[in-house]
Amino acid sequence: MTVSLPRNAVLGGSLAVVAALALSACGAAPDKASTTTKDGKGAASATSAADFGGMDALVKAAKKEGTLHIIAVPRDWANYGAIIDGFQKKYGLKVQDESPDGTSQDEINAVTSRKGQDRTPDVLDLGSSFALSAAQQGLLAPYKVASYADLPEAQKDPQARWFNDYGGYISIGCDAKRVKQCPTSFKDLLKPEYKGQVALNGNPTKSGSAFGGVFAAALANGGSFDNIQSGLDFFGKLKKNGNYTPVESTPATVEKGETPISIDWDYLNAGYAKEFKSKGLDWKVAVPSDGQYAQYYSQAINKDAPHPAAARLWQEYLYSTEGQNMWLQGYARPALMAAMEKAGTLDKTAAAQLPKVTGTPSFPTEDQQSKAKTVIAQGWQKAVSG
Repeated sequence: MTVSLPRNAVLGGSLAVVAALALSACGAAPDKASTTTKDGKGAASATSAADFGGMDALVKAAKKEGTLHIIAVPRDWANYGAIIDGFQKKYGLKVQDESPDGTSQDEINAVTSRKGQDRTPDVLDLGSSFALSAAQQGLLAPYKVASYADLPEAQKDPQARWFNDYGGYISIGCDAKRVKQCPTSFKDLLKPEYKGQVALNGNPTKSGSAFGGVFAAALANGGSFDNIQSGLDFFGKLKKNGNYTPVESTPATVEKGETPISIDWDYLNAGYAKEFKSKGLDWKVAVPSDGQYAQYYSQAINKDAPHPAAARLWQEYLYSTEGQNMWLQGYARPALMAAMEKAGTLDKTAAAQLPKVTGTPSFPTEDQQSKAKTVIAQGWQKAVSG
């Protein structure tokens, strides 16, 4: 969804209204002719459920395919485990989840390197900057889920090649039993008492969450959506004073005490807090007061998906009331949150448990994201080496 903690990867839309698996594979893709309507309409070319003859026809075709192939989707990422189980139970399809700790870039690499193979990912969960890149490369199939019209305009591609699904804010997670005074801002992270303790959960050149961490650091240090260099400079300072550790944070490294302070999405840190409590860890979560950065992850369908009907049914499930509330139960903010609140279908109990933030977030444009990725690609290693 390491992005190299689980999937880490980037952005779009308004949270207020409210990311290289070039593995060899064998086996041809299934015969798509088996999932066509009576009039010859194929699932691979269907741009909506109605276009394929309705949900009943889509469900029937997906069941005939029998399988959905996803990669880089950890079960403990934003409640994905419950979502996968719910989809399998509801429709009787088998979800093959490969390399759950992969990155957004790994997903794109798998699409390009496995074209024509049964092990090609059917669907993608990408950081928004990676979704934009995949669309520009012509890798995605246009498809409008039933609730497409309810998605905010800023959170969907006009051609429906991708649309945002769930998101959150960059936060600072801290093991309060190992850290005497937990940091609540990026400025705090520079304090000498945090030597060797501050980690990202991935490499920002590949991971959406790590990318978001650098962007948040930029905003906290005089930067802007047009100047992410300030974020690189900040991590350069963390490295120079010994506070930054190159160990990529995961629940396992936290439990071992290797990464007692982790910069990650608030929904992941909040979920870990619940998990860690049962293991005797006191995991505190704070959205930094000086660098609020919000971002969504985007869903997309591989235009060469080996299971095109299952891919489209998966999207319909994710954007149903049931699917959107399941994100919320995983501490993530669903893209349809405002529409569901208006319709009275939002899980209010789950919404009340979200990490608290103030103000209305803003988001970088496609051009700003693209430029930021280039700056990070060229400068990250230099910033944290030596």
